[in-house]
Amino acid sequence: MAKSTKKLLPLPLDRDIETKTVLKRLPSAHAALAELKGIASSMPNQSILINTLGLQEAKDSSAIENIITTHDDLYKSELNFDSFKSLNAKEVQNYIAATKTGFDLLSKTGLLTNRIILKIQEVLEGNKAGFRMLPGTTLKNSFTGEIIYTPPQDPEEIKDLMANLEKLINDRESSDFDPLVKMAIIHYQFESIHPFYDGNGRTGRIINILYLIQEKLQDLPILYLSNYIIKNKPDYYRLLQEVRTNNNWEEWLLFMIDAVEQTSRETIDLIIKIRELMTNYKRTLRDNYKFYSQDLLNNLFKHPYTKIEFIQHDLNVSRITAANYLNQLADDKLLTKKKLGTANYYINDPLFKLLSER
Repeated sequence: MAKSTKKLLPLPLDRDIETKTVLKRLPSAHAALAELKGIASSMPNQSILINTLGLQEAKDSSAIENIITTHDDLYKSELNFDSFKSLNAKEVQNYIAATKTGFDLLSKTGLLTNRIILKIQEVLEGNKAGFRMLPGTTLKNSFTGEIIYTPPQDPEEIKDLMANLEKLINDRESSDFDPLVKMAIIHYQFESIHPFYDGNGRTGRIINILYLIQEKLQDLPILYLSNYIIKNKPDYYRLLQEVRTNNNWEEWLLFMIDAVEQTSRETIDLIIKIRELMTNYKRTLRDNYKFYSQDLLNNLFKHPYTKIEFIQHDLNVSRITAANYLNQLADDKLLTKKKLGTANYYINDPLFKLLSER
């Protein structure tokens, strides 16, 4: 991988990078995005998608940075039992919290500002280190240790470049590129500024989805590109570097457009399967259990692993009542009951299997 020594320039770009090949690939990606937006809006309880798909993205995005956790550990971590501690799962939980924080703040203001980006990184890393103030950050080849890119080192330059990026993100007049092209530019620029000591990759991937929401291409944080990036990780890093060294924008744009289209279609398929599974569960619960409610169904699909306290909270019932509901469903094999320390938890096995297959 060639080393980049060029100085990172502020945006907008001084050239037109929307080649014929790029323009030809955009309509099908936009069609897939629009279809995903429509299918997501048809879900009666959209928090189910935010939670289940958010958990998946948090796992995948963290895995890109070699923070590896299993689905089992991730869902156990969500239960917040004192008897289960996993540092990697905790980092993944931080990612979920950072995404929700960013989404909530964007929903209030409609602008994806540096204040929000700083808050995302703060929640992600659990500190207020902010933008880099000390020199020494380099990007290295993970196999050879060779330095392939040195991001800006001067704190003032980092602040100026981030202010410039903030303007590009929020000022539609500053660039007339297609929003998907602009998203790819923003992602490249953010990762090349590398403004934080840690968490740049994960923060950058959260910015991707928030930008699509800001541009009204999605309503919810459910289109996550990390699974695509994991499957194509060498190309992801190679193409970022190709832009830095050779201004090879076309391949990078095509990679990101393809990521959006493929991920949209995979997410559509997943939502359809979740919806079918919910319909089957709803029919079984409604026909056989007097305690059936939509809130109960939502709980079992919002949490692949649920517990008595979750049912108590969501259904506003006593602990004994919640335990009775869950135990009856477990006795009838609709849930699988497990023990962790002294506490019980209950697995929605078909949902767990569906999410684990991705």
